[in-house]
Amino acid sequence: MAVTRAQQPVATTPAPLPVRARLAHPFLLLTGIVLVALNMRACLAAVSPMVGEIQRTFGLSATASGLITTVPVLFQGVGAPLTPRLTRRFGTERVVLGAVLVLGAGVLLRVLPSVAALYAGCVVIGVAIAVLNVSMPGLVKREFPDRAATMTGVYSTTMLVGATLAAGTSVPLEHALGGGWRASLGAWSLLALVAAVAWLPQVLRSRQERQEQQGRPGTTAAAAAAGKPIVGIWKSPLAWQISLFMGISSLLVYTLVAWMPTILADHGMDRGQAGLVFAFSNLVQVAGAFLVPLMAGRMTSQRALAVTMAVLNGLGIALLLVAPVSAAWVSATILGVAQGGSLGLGLAFIVLRTRTAGGAAQLGGMSQAIGYLVAAVGPVGAGALHQLTGGWDATLLLMLVLVLVVGAAGWGAGRNRTLGTAS
Repeated sequence: MAVTRAQQPVATTPAPLPVRARLAHPFLLLTGIVLVALNMRACLAAVSPMVGEIQRTFGLSATASGLITTVPVLFQGVGAPLTPRLTRRFGTERVVLGAVLVLGAGVLLRVLPSVAALYAGCVVIGVAIAVLNVSMPGLVKREFPDRAATMTGVYSTTMLVGATLAAGTSVPLEHALGGGWRASLGAWSLLALVAAVAWLPQVLRSRQERQEQQGRPGTTAAAAAAGKPIVGIWKSPLAWQISLFMGISSLLVYTLVAWMPTILADHGMDRGQAGLVFAFSNLVQVAGAFLVPLMAGRMTSQRALAVTMAVLNGLGIALLLVAPVSAAWVSATILGVAQGGSLGLGLAFIVLRTRTAGGAAQLGGMSQAIGYLVAAVGPVGAGALHQLTGGWDATLLLMLVLVLVVGAAGWGAGRNRTLGTAS
């Protein structure tokens, strides 16, 4: 019997997924976040082992050389408040892509044969990192609303891993590339380019989503509500407590980044061993940055966790004060957990204390503006106090006083509150 047209079998090949669905694959998003996060500290850490060579190349004074590491920190504070406006106007995905590309350009600008280009590159790098610092918490809040603290731990850990790898490979890269410090530092622009390529799917996905939302009633209003700024954030005690926690914690970190090896060496430790102790402390930070946000996300109140970080900071600094050489490795371990944990907890506060992605970006702008401006004072102030007193005791005692302020700020920031509600 002949088979009629209606009786012919129909092909059952599944239809391909829409482009937006493929671009939204969690693996693509996670890969993009990780590669962007790797860039957020690498180009800063890579320059530290090269400061002496840069100083000799340009004939810089010690103060001018110190600005190579201080200027990016300062401009992270200056650029942070501008980012929420950029994300509201252009969208977080496009802003992140632009910031990564600008960061790569700043890395290349920094290695041009000119002192002006060196410092201009430092400014560009600082502003680009500021934009990423503020954009990422809002992005995590939006994309992972139920796992925001966990994902904060992932990207804060990745930031520290990037910094550790950069600090450890700068000198080997210099030898491998054979182009001196310029080739070594310039190579990190390639990491920014890789991150930009990996981030492109998110930009394409966001563009398709915007086009679809234009034809859907109510979606524009919902998007506007998600990006609506928090009214009166600069007058909020909770926002200031989070900002002070981040700011003073960062000041303690940057002060020890600048001076811990010198403190150990001035008390008689071999400079090579002092460098190893410092590197080990940085490595331990990775564990703190990963574990503490995970713990924070499982708690209703993070008060005890914040105070614990302050206590560990205080204990590590106290050991540097009373037994700098004999307790160096113990101090380095404690400080590594405290510093990495404080970084992760500060970033977790941004997503835990806000309701929307727009609110997280706004709080990130405020807290990181205050944080990095305060942090930039630490290394310079510690050096000046050392020069004034001829030792490190006064600096370490002042840091212990600041630990009390961190504990008080963390006690307030750790309350189970969100901005915009009664506090």
